[in-house]
Amino acid sequence: MKKYPFFIIAIISLATALERAQAQSAKDKVMATIAAFPYQQRSEAAPALTTMAAWGKSEWKAFMKLLEDDSLKVKAAYTLNAYTNEASLDMNKKNALSVILKKYLSSSKTEYAKILIQSQLSLLTDRLLIEQANNRLPKLPENKAVPGKQLNNEQKLLLLEDEMAMAKNPVQKKNILSQVAHIPGFSSFMLASKLLKDADVTNDAALALVRLAIADENIKGPVVRDALEAALPLIKGDDSAELVGSLHTVLRKMPYDYGFVSLFNGTDLTGWKALVGNPITRSKMSAAALDSAEKMANEKTKGDWIVKDGLLIFTGHGDNLATIKKYADIEMYVDWKITEKGDAGIYLRGTPQVQIWDTSRREVGAQVGSGGLYNNQKYESKPLSVADNKVGEWNRFHIIMKGERVTVYLNGILVTDNTPLENYWDHSMPIFSKEQIELQAHGTYVAYKNIYLRELHSNDPYVLSNEEKKQGFVSLFDGTNLGQWTGNTAGYLVKDGAVEVDPDAGGGGNLYTKEEFSNFIYRFEFQLTPGANNGIGIRAPLEGDAAYAGMEIQVLDNEAPMYKDLHPYQYHGSVYGVIPAKRGYLLPTGEWNKEEINANGNKIKVTLNGTVILDDDIKKASKNFTETMDHRDHPGLSRKNGHIGFLGHGDVVRFRYMRVKKL
Repeated sequence: MKKYPFFIIAIISLATALERAQAQSAKDKVMATIAAFPYQQRSEAAPALTTMAAWGKSEWKAFMKLLEDDSLKVKAAYTLNAYTNEASLDMNKKNALSVILKKYLSSSKTEYAKILIQSQLSLLTDRLLIEQANNRLPKLPENKAVPGKQLNNEQKLLLLEDEMAMAKNPVQKKNILSQVAHIPGFSSFMLASKLLKDADVTNDAALALVRLAIADENIKGPVVRDALEAALPLIKGDDSAELVGSLHTVLRKMPYDYGFVSLFNGTDLTGWKALVGNPITRSKMSAAALDSAEKMANEKTKGDWIVKDGLLIFTGHGDNLATIKKYADIEMYVDWKITEKGDAGIYLRGTPQVQIWDTSRREVGAQVGSGGLYNNQKYESKPLSVADNKVGEWNRFHIIMKGERVTVYLNGILVTDNTPLENYWDHSMPIFSKEQIELQAHGTYVAYKNIYLRELHSNDPYVLSNEEKKQGFVSLFDGTNLGQWTGNTAGYLVKDGAVEVDPDAGGGGNLYTKEEFSNFIYRFEFQLTPGANNGIGIRAPLEGDAAYAGMEIQVLDNEAPMYKDLHPYQYHGSVYGVIPAKRGYLLPTGEWNKEEINANGNKIKVTLNGTVILDDDIKKASKNFTETMDHRDHPGLSRKNGHIGFLGHGDVVRFRYMRVKKL
């Protein structure tokens, strides 16, 4: 065996020690970088992804070793998937990462690492194919309304929807969906939702929907919830655990009210009716007369409005088409298309109109463009600019009406800015507070699609009815503030006229009335989310567990599968642990339930949605306050007065219209 001089051995040892130190330093740096994964918010991962872009050979070598470590490979896999998605959007990063992945694909020692690296290489290759396909697709034109400027997001989406209808292969579809996914907002979400049933892009569409919804809390409502629930089982891939968790959080917190609904289902005229008179003449008709007139009008106008190829089409003869439901403040999206010399409009609250017309009709002043409030006399009637697409192409209105004021965006361009809509039927009267929406029939062909609307909450304070005032009720919450409440006020939000438990701010906790009550009738409405748990504390002190130091009237989605083994005294409406309530009178999750609690001495009566579900004597039920069904001490049963409260357990529950009458 050859012997080396001492100084050579020392140099080799030093080099080995330095190499080990460098390797450990690289590993430490890598571990610190990937600590953010899997992440819940994009902001948490951004610094780590930036750091990874600057990694050298030693960091990548240390990172790839983590993929071969059973205890660390999952975190490393999340990290690599996130960085691959990040790098795929930048040509330099993409090329650099491709070189790194190809190098380690051949040297990886475990099947797990090889499969993962190959999947990331495939993703980068797919993105390259998509870009190549994109180069073969027609380029998006410049903004028609403002020459020289690029298309805004709404104009891009209109064209992308047309391109998707013409796409011939999965690569083109994925390219289009990728562009849609990078445009924030409700319109992008609804376009992506249409692709959930397309086998070529199902998984991509599901991922796009989740990311769009997570990024924007204004993407909400029944159409959104339905799409996200359909997307949930379709989410696959390395980032599925993170996204599924985030999606469950979004769905749990998503309001059931004031969200987008579809006004047109693409197959028939459900939700629509023929026009009868105008708001003033209709208001003078009896209910029976109006019903009869509407039936006659529906029969007479059959064929004037038809559904064809998923479009709602006015054939050119007949009268307006109106929503069955009446609306007050709204936000609305609607796509429309006209032919040459076309003329139409959108009536808001039964009143003409947000104008639609062919801008070439200079003889009637159409050169000013669509989107103005055509029949205004006192306030501005013309749009701020011409934003129409060519006749025969699709246009998109985004209409917002609050009070009497209307804002209109046409193809993403502001054309009417918070302008009062005058009452065309009687200019001496204010606009109607609530009325139907109408699609105007003006003798020319017009087609509509993508009609989505959400009702907006009024900021007006809640006021008791005259009847309840006479009965002696007083309001505990006017829908605007928690001025009459104390306790964990940070755990409850005032949102859209309701008190909402906020799990992100302490999980709710207890919120009490500042005033104490002895004998009373307490009325309120509540809205449950799936599996939600809360309670109404009565005669409760501000300290201690209100269910025992006072009394708790249970608030619970006891029909959820997770509660199949409940004790009877835990059902909704029960005096918790003491007296069971009747089961089966809760409305479906998301609907508003009405409840009344009557506490008079030892008598407790609970009425839910018009049915008495509990009516008993707490002293008798607990054998003089000494024995209870749950075999626990309930000293609060003997209390004569205390606070009314909400007893949060970390679940989203909403309450409104709280009022009380002292007995």
